[in-house]
Amino acid sequence: MTTASDRNEKLNIETVKHGRITWLNVEQPSKQDMEYLARNYLFNLFDLEDCLSRVERPKIDEYENYLFIVLHFPVFSEQRRVSTPSQVSIFIADGLVVTVHSGELRTLANFFNDCEQNERAREENMSRSSGYLLYRILDRLVDYCFPIMNKIIANVEEAEDELFCDPAKDTIRGISLLRRDVMSCRRILRPQYGIIKSLEIKDYPFLREDLEAYFGDIGDHIGKINETLDEYKEVVEGLNIASDSLYSHRSNETIKMLTVLGTMILPLLVVSGLYGMNVPLPFQERAWAFPLIIVLTLCLSGAMLAYFRWRRWI
Repeated sequence: MTTASDRNEKLNIETVKHGRITWLNVEQPSKQDMEYLARNYLFNLFDLEDCLSRVERPKIDEYENYLFIVLHFPVFSEQRRVSTPSQVSIFIADGLVVTVHSGELRTLANFFNDCEQNERAREENMSRSSGYLLYRILDRLVDYCFPIMNKIIANVEEAEDELFCDPAKDTIRGISLLRRDVMSCRRILRPQYGIIKSLEIKDYPFLREDLEAYFGDIGDHIGKINETLDEYKEVVEGLNIASDSLYSHRSNETIKMLTVLGTMILPLLVVSGLYGMNVPLPFQERAWAFPLIIVLTLCLSGAMLAYFRWRRWI
């Protein structure tokens, strides 16, 4: 028998049932929500406190009557221009799955709403066991990471094109932001691989159904994401080195041109300095002395320019 979702108006707890499987979804959990779970499901108080923490490390804890899993997934912050970790805590027992999260992972909220409103979705995802429902939840969350990876790849390729077309300060800043985002995603997703592999390898009492292949598939996806992040971390670091080299080369070229110009006007500065002295000098009484001096200094500057070109200095 399938029942629609129930919601306690005073709590942030939604419930959907199908057959013997119950899924409780707690979005933006409060202390009252945790007290309700403690009273009705006898979860460890420390685990419930971890659900309210935004900095709890990813882990999997096994108890006599349930498993407690903490996972982090990246959510891109438009304001900070970097991916930040969003925590999802999962309690899994025989016939029961409880998910606790902040609501930032829209794919999880959408999945729950789909099961809540769609009989076919409940039949597809909740008709077998709580372990299979856990697999479907994790599969959605991991698949949610691929568009993030594709966006990072597109941003890296765009930055690479812009860098070699116009090594401007904005491009260099963009590469630095990309580097920070890639490193943040690596820190968030790397610990999840060990937890997923633990679900695949170890026999937990609430995952008696043969789900090794399912969790193995998720583990392969996480491994692929980590490999992609490692690869693009090296690419971004290479772009960062290239941007430093291009910017240094551009600065050196500017300094070289300024040095050449300063050297070319040096004869004019020397002559003008000499004739600015309050002492008798040759030809100072001649009317043609000034244009002659200008012509001579220009010839010297031209000769220096020709010498620089001959030596391939410019």
